[in-house]
Amino acid sequence: MSDVIGTWIDGVAGNTVPADDRGLQYGDGVFETILVRNGVPRFIGMHRDRLRRGLTQLGIQFSAGKILDDEIARAVALAPPLAVLKIIVTRGSARRGYAPPANSEARRIVSLWPTTPLADNLVGHGVNLGVARLRLPQPSPFAGLKHLNRLENVMAARDINAGAEFDALLLDTTERLVSGASSNVFLVKGGGILTPRVDRVGVTGVMRQVVLREAPRLGIAAREQDLTLDDARSADGMFITNARIGVVPVQRVREHVFGMTDIASRLRSVIEALDA
Repeated sequence: MSDVIGTWIDGVAGNTVPADDRGLQYGDGVFETILVRNGVPRFIGMHRDRLRRGLTQLGIQFSAGKILDDEIARAVALAPPLAVLKIIVTRGSARRGYAPPANSEARRIVSLWPTTPLADNLVGHGVNLGVARLRLPQPSPFAGLKHLNRLENVMAARDINAGAEFDALLLDTTERLVSGASSNVFLVKGGGILTPRVDRVGVTGVMRQVVLREAPRLGIAAREQDLTLDDARSADGMFITNARIGVVPVQRVREHVFGMTDIASRLRSVIEALDA
């Protein structure tokens, strides 16, 4: 049973999407998941920028930006102290066939969901991660894009040992580390941080962008580069990020246990204190 607070489709309250919607038929669209804290959508500008980039890359004409802003404000006004706002924009309804119609009206789906803070023990001591069996094909023409085709992530999430693992790491077909099924990944090494490149496959997470922006301000060197599981095992520490959980240390990946460093906690403390 859904616990959604509210859903609006093209501004109308309800939960019925037409069967000919291309997002439903083909995953033809993009989405954003945004944490709402005390009535404020966190990093909303960065989420809107990524949404626009995705729509541009897919060639989806979207002229309802101001209307969407109003719909976001209406949804956020109903939010409890902590909530998740999800925005989906599809290419809209069209006839059968893969070819996008020359003229179509994009569809907006806005929903608001309750959420709870991450447990203190996970923030303080770190989460456990597994490794998904599935390997991501690369290079992807949609690298970095938060599109609606998330079947690989769904299958990776099936590999998570519920109750024992928080997320599962994803590797590509060359065994390079990409991300978690629902998170981006950072390694701590030599006082700096490293994160996998997402120019061939993966998603450019908003919280990942925030970490890469804030780390140098704290004197922490940050670099994007190719990484493997062996690099992870030799790292001083690891942490994961996404918009809902923020920055969270990793305690274990399979049988490998990481030492705790203060870098994840420093970044989390600074980012949690931001007004955004």
